[in-house]
Amino acid sequence: MCAAQMPPLAHIFRGTFVHSTWTCPMEVLRDHLLGVSDSGKIVFLEEASQQEKLAQEWCFKPCEIRELSHHEFFMPGLVDTHIHASQYSFSGSNVDLSLLEWLTKYTFPAEHRFQNIDFAEEVYTRVVRRTLKNGTTTACYFGTVHTDSSLLLAEITDKFGQRAFVGKVCMDLNDSFPEYKETTEESIKETERFVSEMLQKNYSRVKPIVTPRFSLSCSETLMGELGSIAKTRDLHIQSHISETRDEVEAVKNLYPNYKNYTDVYDKNNLLTTKTVMAHGCYLSAEELNVFHERGASIAHCPNSNLSLSSGFLNVLEVLKHEVKIGLGTDVAGGYSYSMLDAIRRAVMVSNILLINKVNEKSLTLKEVFRLATLGGSQALGLDGEIGNFEVGKEFDALLINPKASDSPIDLFYGDFFGDISEAVIQKFLYLGDDRNIEEVYVGGKQVVPFSSSVKETINLTASSPHPPPFPSCSMVFSTECSLKELDIWRALKASWKAHCINSTLCYTSERSKIWMLLETLGHLFIVVHF
Repeated sequence: MCAAQMPPLAHIFRGTFVHSTWTCPMEVLRDHLLGVSDSGKIVFLEEASQQEKLAQEWCFKPCEIRELSHHEFFMPGLVDTHIHASQYSFSGSNVDLSLLEWLTKYTFPAEHRFQNIDFAEEVYTRVVRRTLKNGTTTACYFGTVHTDSSLLLAEITDKFGQRAFVGKVCMDLNDSFPEYKETTEESIKETERFVSEMLQKNYSRVKPIVTPRFSLSCSETLMGELGSIAKTRDLHIQSHISETRDEVEAVKNLYPNYKNYTDVYDKNNLLTTKTVMAHGCYLSAEELNVFHERGASIAHCPNSNLSLSSGFLNVLEVLKHEVKIGLGTDVAGGYSYSMLDAIRRAVMVSNILLINKVNEKSLTLKEVFRLATLGGSQALGLDGEIGNFEVGKEFDALLINPKASDSPIDLFYGDFFGDISEAVIQKFLYLGDDRNIEEVYVGGKQVVPFSSSVKETINLTASSPHPPPFPSCSMVFSTECSLKELDIWRALKASWKAHCINSTLCYTSERSKIWMLLETLGHLFIVVHF
């Protein structure tokens, strides 16, 4: 007889569950039963031998249990504590400069394009889709200075079912690329609008986060006001700190009245229990003590630190000071959007510090696995809700199949002795990719494979009866337009509108391909006319 008034279960799984606790960096629970309620929370995780007792308590039948194959396992969803969604448009390229030059030459011009809402929609749709497929169930996103585009990022993230913090970037200083900045008043006003509109949406798992880019792009007035907004609204805060030596020196010169980089944020109320700062490669022991006292967190971004030759974060030193820390991809300074890559790079950086005798030991793969899951959830203040499979937490999880079709992992007889071995788990962490991530769950809801409604979003099908905006003349000709080029552009635009009247092609994902065709046509017209 089952207990009365028990809530219905959405899922009951039997198999292997791999997660971390604060006392064990990697715990492998073989032949266990895990139950998920309709509200998406884990209600039990016990040995399968307790099935009869659990069935009586939770009113389920054996046929309702989904049994995993002996080579499959569940692990917690990956938590990306630092990613620039807008920079996904050039990820995998342009990592040939140091940070400050890289920002000026590549990043600011790329982010400036997000004033175009259609361009923003395509990039943001793709990055949310891609990160979810690669197991990122929680992401801490930087948008751009553009409020409407950043609000769109939040909407897309919610539509896909990803858990996220989304920030509208704030910057009122930018002499290196002056087209891409706000006035102090605009930045404050637009941040307040961004926060208000996001909170009005009442997304269940997508929250606003106050986002000063970094001290070099924010005045003291702006930082102080952003600190006040975060305090008044009880919001999270994200930014960058001590990524490169040149950056640290520049901050010292810009703000000579502060003790150090950390002090700039601290004195402007931007270092709180809800703050996550990316990088921190050159933080002193004194600064780490302040991080600990304030309860602030660090996002370790090893791929970016290596790719831009920024430095090495000594994670063991951070942990020694009891500072909360998670991992981040830092797209596009980090060329990979995969948190599995972040895990691998974090191990490598730790090994480099061991080789150079900075540390007497290195981080283990198991310890870094914890950073990518439970550590990341703690860094974002979500460890009471997600991060592992403790009863009462939401079921954010990845179903891993090392033997998936076209898997990059080869398994051998020695990898299996009845139940799944730790060697198989390690092979996934070192060799696996999205092909091995068969299902993704956020808050108990399966979000990968994508639902039909989300697939429509992926295809960029438009609900509007109007044709999408035609690219500007300068976009077609890649230059400021002369009068003759302007005439050609007008003719192309007229043809575009005429085509859209009689065709649905312009409402589909082919739009971006058409833009490329128009650019080619533009160059052909130039050849013919000049």
